[in-house]
Amino acid sequence: MKKLVLFISLLAFSFQDLNAGNIIYTSNDSIRAEKIMREAASQSAGTNTIVYIGRKLLGVPYVAQTLEKGKTESLVINTTQLDCTTFVENVLAMYLCVKDKKTRFADFCNNIRQIRYAAGKVDYPSRLHYYSTWIEDNSAKGLVKEVSAPNPPFTATQTIKANFMSTHSDRYPMLKGNAAYLKKIVKAEKAVSGKTVRYIPTSMLNKSKLLRKAVKDGDILALVTKKAGLEISHVGYAVWHKDGKLHLMNASSLEHKVIDDKVSLYDYMKKHPSNLGIRVVRVK
Repeated sequence: MKKLVLFISLLAFSFQDLNAGNIIYTSNDSIRAEKIMREAASQSAGTNTIVYIGRKLLGVPYVAQTLEKGKTESLVINTTQLDCTTFVENVLAMYLCVKDKKTRFADFCNNIRQIRYAAGKVDYPSRLHYYSTWIEDNSAKGLVKEVSAPNPPFTATQTIKANFMSTHSDRYPMLKGNAAYLKKIVKAEKAVSGKTVRYIPTSMLNKSKLLRKAVKDGDILALVTKKAGLEISHVGYAVWHKDGKLHLMNASSLEHKVIDDKVSLYDYMKKHPSNLGIRVVRVK
């Protein structure tokens, strides 16, 4: 379906709804988002709304770099193609709408803007590119809170060194030839680098009884990596399966779609030794 690029002066959204330069979405996005939110709002009180919404997106194709549209930053809304980060953002934005009983598409878009950007400002340097910055910013907004206790299982620490974007700027279309943007990215990298965070190492992920005290259904799990210049390699939502083990619901580049992984998180991590463990972020 043809993409619609709508400016906030149009009737569909008021300036109060979206403080953004422009918004890119399709009619399918608005229909799907509102349908999922209505259905989630009608569930019984015992339903985990985050997990429910995430499962409504199972099977959506994995597509990388869906936010890179054109030479200027836009608020991109895409519920039909997701990567790991946009999957987490879409689910969180819908959950917040349901929680606040504001389930118009405009409300969903406004939540995406607040979640994705520092101060809700839609421009490329303000996008929360590093997940540690994403956690800090959304914690400050009162949307999430990082869990770092008890110890055990939070027995490991990571000192963040973020410089992947600035040292691989050729991989980012909006950074190519844009010294002003690159300078701001370097500043953001320096602001988060040197900070120490606590996480659950892979070796603890098979200790389900202990792990259940720290990780709940619907928690955001950020996979800690030893890849140079990065601190987080992947994100998704925690789901406890009937096998008694912790699993990850995520937009998988390996499976090319959103999945509620049948493989336990411990077994997945053992197959990917560059991942060191998980940070746990709880939605408030």
